[in-house]
Amino acid sequence: MSNAFIKTAVIGHPIGHSKSPLIHSHWLEKHELSGSYEAIDVSVDNLKQGVADIIKNGFSGFNVTIPHKISIMAICDEIDGLATTIGAVNTVTIKNGMLYGTNTDGFGFVENIKRSASDFDFTKGKAVVLGAGGAANAVIYALLQEGVPEIFITNRTKEKAQKLTAFNPEKIKAIDWALRHDVLEHANLIINTTSLGMAGNPPLEINLRAAPAHALVADIVYAPLMTDLLTRAKACKLHTVTGIGMLLHQARPGFELWNGVLPEVTEELEQLVLT
Repeated sequence: MSNAFIKTAVIGHPIGHSKSPLIHSHWLEKHELSGSYEAIDVSVDNLKQGVADIIKNGFSGFNVTIPHKISIMAICDEIDGLATTIGAVNTVTIKNGMLYGTNTDGFGFVENIKRSASDFDFTKGKAVVLGAGGAANAVIYALLQEGVPEIFITNRTKEKAQKLTAFNPEKIKAIDWALRHDVLEHANLIINTTSLGMAGNPPLEINLRAAPAHALVADIVYAPLMTDLLTRAKACKLHTVTGIGMLLHQARPGFELWNGVLPEVTEELEQLVLT
């Protein structure tokens, strides 16, 4: 492997809260690689120039977070089929000044469940997705890839949920937000992709009593780690998966693209990020 110093980063606005520098710096140190990973604040109206500066400064790639995951697509020279289908890019590789975009959010979501609930079977019943923002796109695509037979999406703005049915109109249905409690009956998987329950935001109001005993409840929010939704799911004796694993696992493919090593998610890393 080359000893060249590899510069990578994450861009977003705001970006000070990002845990990505902690994650990537940990892996660089663990694998004794020569490189750096930094957080770069790039405002919405400065995206094109911000990316040009990153290329000029010799970076090998960067992650993309809110609010640039969609707008970065217009700047990429090439976008793979996965990111094109999802409609968002969160990982960019730079080669000879050209930008190559992909999306690792779906991988991160599925890997988190597979590692945290190893006996869970995606094909055993319907999934209920709460929210229809950017993360929902990747989650829904990943669920289809894992063979989930039926997906119900509910969002406070139903029109946004209806747009996501285009992934597979035969398997995906959009329902009114008011019916989110009722649709939990016979659910195999319940996923919160909204920011409800995140520190500083209101909790997600949903009645889990209709969910069957075998249902798995996943929340992509990781601050706090045990959201109100997961706390109530535990009280109902349902299986739960926290959001920290998705954050960590989605970072792995990008690190491999830039550094040639696929890193592992360890308890040490989880604790580092949660501290």
